[in-house]
Amino acid sequence: MRIVRRPGAFVCGIDAAMDVIGGKWKVLILWALNERTCRFGELRRAVPGVTEKVLSSHLRELEDDGIVHREVYAEVPPRVEYSLTPLGLSLNAALEPLGQWGRDHIYRGTGEAPGQGGAADPGAEGGEATAGSGESAGARTGEGAGVPEPVVGLGYGQR
Repeated sequence: MRIVRRPGAFVCGIDAAMDVIGGKWKVLILWALNERTCRFGELRRAVPGVTEKVLSSHLRELEDDGIVHREVYAEVPPRVEYSLTPLGLSLNAALEPLGQWGRDHIYRGTGEAPGQGGAADPGAEGGEATAGSGESAGARTGEGAGVPEPVVGLGYGQR
């Protein structure tokens, strides 16, 4: 049975936000759904390492919190798709600065800029490509070229 969240039960806004996105996989699920609507299997492939049980549980919690919308189509076999609600989209927008901080932090002191290759860059030659359309944030927003590719798990704002 789920615990009902009460507005007065949190110490601060960060406490309330962490209650929604806490856990190893929730932000990665949000990141994958930020790109497009996904079926369960697509989400499982987009978030490598997550088990079906944990993914199902996290999706249910995110749905309960109003972050994810679950659409069931009356087909045989049944088709279920997950997408972000407007609240989920606003949460992703709030997480973008945190993703930028993470990208900046992992390259701090290395003398290497994000997207230049190297062991920490999954988009480097021979490295694992990130999931998604491959379109950078710069291409979506009309900004110039040279926008670094995201680091897996830190890609808010850039995919």
